[in-house]
Amino acid sequence: MTFNDVIGQSSVKARLQHMTATGQVPHAMLFTGPEGCGKMPLAMAFACHLLEQGPRAEQGKAMIQKMQHPDLHFTYPTIKRSKFNAAYAPISEDFAAEWRQMMEGGPYFTATQWIDTIKEGQKKAVITVAESNSLNRKLSLLSSQGGYKVSIIWLPELMNIDCANKMLKLLEEPPSQTVFLLVSEEPERLLETIRSRCQEIRLRRLADADIAQALVSERHIDKEQAQRIAHIAAGSWTRALQMLVADDESTEHLEAFKQLMRLAYSRRLTELKAWAEEQKALSRDALDARLKYFLRLTRESFVHNFQRPQLNYLTPQEHDFVSRFAPFINERNIIGIAKLFETCRTHIAQNTNTHIVCFDMAMRVIMLLRK
Repeated sequence: MTFNDVIGQSSVKARLQHMTATGQVPHAMLFTGPEGCGKMPLAMAFACHLLEQGPRAEQGKAMIQKMQHPDLHFTYPTIKRSKFNAAYAPISEDFAAEWRQMMEGGPYFTATQWIDTIKEGQKKAVITVAESNSLNRKLSLLSSQGGYKVSIIWLPELMNIDCANKMLKLLEEPPSQTVFLLVSEEPERLLETIRSRCQEIRLRRLADADIAQALVSERHIDKEQAQRIAHIAAGSWTRALQMLVADDESTEHLEAFKQLMRLAYSRRLTELKAWAEEQKALSRDALDARLKYFLRLTRESFVHNFQRPQLNYLTPQEHDFVSRFAPFINERNIIGIAKLFETCRTHIAQNTNTHIVCFDMAMRVIMLLRK
């Protein structure tokens, strides 16, 4: 993995390379930015770049290329599978095979893709305190190649409170020659004390031109289609990739949104109750992804009213619905609907009963749509 494998973000790449060249690498860095902008690929490329600086780096070159270097450690959310002992707390190593398989598909992947790979029922993915203990043991060892030890923590906002507190101690008293690279989709959910210990590397959304160029060179898409996809992707390479295949998940989210809004507007309470019941089949992470989709489509519907097509980022299927639905989203209810979906996301994360959350949400949508 090299910086050349990362789409766009040239200024951030130059900044990271300058840090290494001048010996000013912080011991903890927090990569943030919109989904699909390349935070994880950039962290992985920087990790490889750091590992190549060691005195015996040549010996580990093949391992670096395969992202299997002994001085490179990945931490990511896991679930407690039914086969685990009741007292056992899972760690990242328990899912190493699934993690390697996902990385083989490329460095651009989403939290939803990972959760779908490991999910079991409605169990919520978290980073456990056992993971922080395991990582502490690994990082206490000397570097195998005499250079940096690098810890990449993906989605640190999913650390449980015990893990977060132990991770904070690690960041406050880092082992020698260790660099922590935290990659977060929602940094506001992190402990403020953790954020304060990290130097933030904030990435912007990808330029449409960079996405279009990558689609042409890497996916062999014709230029006109690549430009159209790049605009709809709204700065996200992962969304651009999803548009190249039949995106069943987005189709399901769209259908769920359409059904909710139609039933709510018609005040069909019995059917809304059944709709809320159907959402129980989703895992909490999948339901969170659905609510994020609802938020996006609500925003797109509001913007559509301004008749500025360049500001909308909709697939043809979404555009067909939004063009008819947009008048129902206005300045009187847009903030209320957005806050409602965000509040529901919070309640789902707090393990509140999903049927109650979804049915209450549906009842409130009825009132908001009439404003």
